[in-house]
Amino acid sequence: MKNRRNRILAAPYVGWMAVFVVIPLFLVVLYAFGFDSKEGFTLGNFTQIHQYAGIFANSFVLALFATAICLLLGYPAAYFLAREVPAVRRLATIIIMLPMWMNFLLRTYSWMSLLENTGLINRFLRAIHFFDLFGPEKGYFTMINTPGAVVLGMVYNFLPFMILPIFSVIDKIDNRVIEAAQDLGADSVTVFSRIIFPLSLPGVLSGITMVFIPSVSTFVISKLLGGGKTILLGDLIDMQFYGSTYNPHLGSAISLVMMVLVMAAMALMNRFGAGEEEAMLF
Repeated sequence: MKNRRNRILAAPYVGWMAVFVVIPLFLVVLYAFGFDSKEGFTLGNFTQIHQYAGIFANSFVLALFATAICLLLGYPAAYFLAREVPAVRRLATIIIMLPMWMNFLLRTYSWMSLLENTGLINRFLRAIHFFDLFGPEKGYFTMINTPGAVVLGMVYNFLPFMILPIFSVIDKIDNRVIEAAQDLGADSVTVFSRIIFPLSLPGVLSGITMVFIPSVSTFVISKLLGGGKTILLGDLIDMQFYGSTYNPHLGSAISLVMMVLVMAAMALMNRFGAGEEEAMLF
């Protein structure tokens, strides 16, 4: 009776997954292999992907940079947040989540107004005569429409996805374990490297996954902050479906290959992380 009730309660979720996840993925596979095209089943869409190897590499490199920066910024923030009193935690969590309450496009557009040649940052530097140090011909720093601006947009938009999982894991570490290590003579560095960091690896891996996947597939950030000069996989797929090079079959093939590569990278990282955690603990 209990199992039957659980199946009934799970039915809406199964239906939701089928309609909005399984069926779209199935359609992507069909389009990628050309089942609905005049040629029928073909691997021709996959043989064309090698032309875009540079875009694949650029997307993964920039996503890795953004993920690494988010980890370097997010782990200390999550660690110190977990050590604060509850009132400070609540306030800090609200501050971290506050930008996420705004529309994604608005957040990205705000960075455009900051980074443009006539934006707020360059205007401020000009007002304090900073550019006078570089000569009269230098009137601004070129920040917009660069790979650095794209990485900055990724970090800004996805940093909370790194902080919160790590914070939730560190916050659940039993203080008695840390106190026991200190009683046995472990200093702060040893406690962190042998106790806190290994136990926080699940949160780190979760944060890396939640930052890397949207970073490698984004197209809004690269389109607005990259100005079309930094083309990522998301932009390439977008062009195949909505651009002048309309080719949904090639776009589906690129999407499928990207999903496979991302899943393989995540599986490898999780396996490596599990091995590291076991080695650190023993």
